[in-house]
Amino acid sequence: MDVIELLPRLHLLRFPVGQAYLWRDGRAGTDSGLTLIDAGPAGSGTPIAEALAALGHRPRDVRRVVLTHFHEDHAGGAAEVAALTGAEVLAHRLDAPHVRGEVPGPRPVFEDWERPLHERAVRLLPPPDFGHPAEVTELVDGDVLDLGGGAHVVHVPGHTHGSIALHLPRHGVLFTGDTVAASPVDGTVMPGVFNLDRRQVLSACRRLAALDADVACFGHGDPVTTGAGRAMRAAAEAALRAEGDGTTGH
Repeated sequence: MDVIELLPRLHLLRFPVGQAYLWRDGRAGTDSGLTLIDAGPAGSGTPIAEALAALGHRPRDVRRVVLTHFHEDHAGGAAEVAALTGAEVLAHRLDAPHVRGEVPGPRPVFEDWERPLHERAVRLLPPPDFGHPAEVTELVDGDVLDLGGGAHVVHVPGHTHGSIALHLPRHGVLFTGDTVAASPVDGTVMPGVFNLDRRQVLSACRRLAALDADVACFGHGDPVTTGAGRAMRAAAEAALRAEGDGTTGH
């Protein structure tokens, strides 16, 4: 797993499929509280614990794990991380039953060109044999979490019914989950793939772009560390034009 500093308070944790983010409140070297945004796939507990140690933290410094949605590459490690750290696990109320393992989540509605991409990604994921967190705090749109000077929960259905973004307006940072992504080829910002409803995703992209964040942290692809709002507006406009032309814009 790669660990990359984006800001003094923010690190990217990159897995073979997908990525998570570690946000630190308080001064460096204190135990004032860490937040994980997403938890990686099953088996991520040990690599995350090793990353924490390398950054001078202990597992119990992680106070909460905020899941942007229920997909395995984001929530598969949640149970293990919660067991290692004692952290609270949070997810939108519509995705929480899937995170707890009570009911299976709906499968994406694939575009034809997405199928081979998804098949390759699935082959890289470990078996989902680390269980589910028994307790998940349920979130709704407009909730404000006690991190980063107030983190606003933004419900952005489309990728999943309970997908959320997390906006830290005091720091100009936005965690988009899989609603927005960056191309692994050239870093171009684009709407996310493997969705339930692409039209909803495009609407969500516009809503997130309007927040005008400076830093955008995606579920897949390199974050944008300056001018993220402009990049996301351009991506949303390009995708909408492609929809109007009858193409997917991929």
